[in-house]
This record gives sequence, structure tokens and C-alpha cells, in this order.
Amino acid sequence: MEGVRVGFLGVGYFVPPKILSNADLEKMVDTSDAWITTRTGIKERRIAADNVATSDLAKEAALAAIKDADLTPLDIELIIIATITPDMQFPSTACIVQDKIGAKKAACFDISAACAGYLYAIAIAEQFIKAGIYKNALVVGAEKLTAITDWSDRNTCVLFGDGAGASVMGKVEGDKGILSVYLGADGTQHDILKLPAGGSRLPASHKTVDERLHYLKMSGSELFKHAVKIMTEAGERAAKIAGLNSPQEIDCVIPHQANVRILNAVAKKIGIAEEKIYFNIERYGNMSSASTAVALAEAVIAKRVKKGDIILLDAFGSGLVWGAIIIKW
Repeated sequence: MEGVRVGFLGVGYFVPPKILSNADLEKMVDTSDAWITTRTGIKERRIAADNVATSDLAKEAALAAIKDADLTPLDIELIIIATITPDMQFPSTACIVQDKIGAKKAACFDISAACAGYLYAIAIAEQFIKAGIYKNALVVGAEKLTAITDWSDRNTCVLFGDGAGASVMGKVEGDKGILSVYLGADGTQHDILKLPAGGSRLPASHKTVDERLHYLKMSGSELFKHAVKIMTEAGERAAKIAGLNSPQEIDCVIPHQANVRILNAVAKKIGIAEEKIYFNIERYGNMSSASTAVALAEAVIAKRVKKGDIILLDAFGSGLVWGAIIIKW
């Protein structure tokens, strides 16, 4: 539908109460608080209990966003959950969340776009709403990354945490809402960050378990090299599509919280002041698809994002995939 603008009707987030600090990790693997902080900016992360699944985290964030939108679960027409740690291979985690929150009228599906998943899901929801197929959509980025983290690998176990962020999308009035979307992918780099086993390529077996192939594997230096370039280009492309004349027009940057050095380098390259970036990596680490979703909800609740502000969401992840979205709040 031409002229329809889609925006955010409500936001919410949830993180587990248990905190795993760098000091705790020092007792588990050969690492130090100074090493982790200097290289990543992370001081602590949240850890979901053994009996808590991704759908449980998503449920809490979803209910908070629906309440913020002044709606009920029965009002929700579409649920999209971005996750790389679904409760199980099938059914979709979105269907499980639909049941848990009582959103009986909603169509449901999951998407897998790793750390850029929340942005991909927003882009998909926008199209459904603009086309007039649904009036609203619940978009959730939710992860229990600690379930696929190898706690004996000091290079990766320090990075990840659990959490969920949610947004209710719908039509908005005037000039606010989503101004531009830019998504991309480079499948030639699919080996940089992956979960090798558990799919059709390497089904679960004694061998895959013994070789610890059900835990995520990452080439950190390669990922870092691509991340700065990708996030910079994505942010610049989205700003150009939105018709912004200068990066200075952006009031707040809410990036995927992967590594503070990456985020600072991206801001410098784009030409955005560091104080305009919303950081929560120190408290949560990398929550994959949940990172940007939680950061946006926190920023809105903390009044870092105000009515009329121009916001840049910017993320990259395994695939490689990336995305940037410009929003007028």
C-alpha cells in the first residue's frame, strides 16, 4: 500500500537474573577480567537457567512489548522470532511463544539470520504491514546462546549471553516510522561463525558429540575484519536510502553489541560521535539476534530515544549477513 509508513507501537525486553561476571570466568578458563574487558568491552553477561528455553525468554519480552503497545496478545496478527537457538528444530519457537502468550490469532514463523536476525525480521514485518496483509506484527529477537557455548573455549565463552527483546510493529502517522532498510549477505564467508553439527550435514552422533561440534565455532580475527567494513557500509547505505544529508542527522545509533572496538571503529568511519552510540555490551555481552532488540528497548525506556529522533539500527552476523535500518521515532 503506497504511502503507508510502518513504525514501532511498543517495545520490551527480558534478561535472566543470573549474572556471570568476568571474575567468575577467571575461575573457569585461562582468562582475566583485564583481557576480556580490553578486547571486547564485556564485564558480565546473563545466563538462563537449565530449565529455561529461548521461548521462555521470548515470552517475557513479548508480553512487555504488547503491554507497551497498549494491546493484548489476541490483537497480535503475526509473530516473527529471530533466533539461532530455537527450542528445537521444529516446530518454530514462534508457535511455542504464541501458545505461551495466548496470541491465538497470529500467524507464526522463525527466521535464522544470526546477529542480524532482528533487523531482518523487522524488514519482513514492515512488508507484511505495508501490503495490508496484517495490521500489526510482534517481532522478537531471542537467544539462549549459553546452550551452544563451549565453556572450555576461552576465545568464545567470554563473549556470549542470553536474553530477548521484542517490538510490536504497525502503521504510524505522519513522517515517523521506518525510513529505509538495507540488507545484505555474503555466503562465501559462511564458515567464519557456525554451529557445525545438529543439522542435515552432520546429524547428532557419538562422533559429533565427542568432537564438540554442537558448540559454536568462530574465527574471531576474520569476523572482526569483515565486521567493521560491513557495518560501516550498511549504515552509510541505509542513511543514503533514507535521504539523510549527513551522518550528523542521526541522533542515536543502536548497533549489534558484538565488540566495543568494532562499534567505536564503525562510528568513527561513518562520522558519528561516540556519545550517540547506545552501549549495553558491558552488561550483557553478545546476545546475537537479541542484542539490537534489547538495546533498542532499553534506549527507549531510558529516554535515550525520544519522539522525533533519527535512529540507526546496524548489525552483522554469521552468514555473513548484515542489515541497517533508519527510523524516525
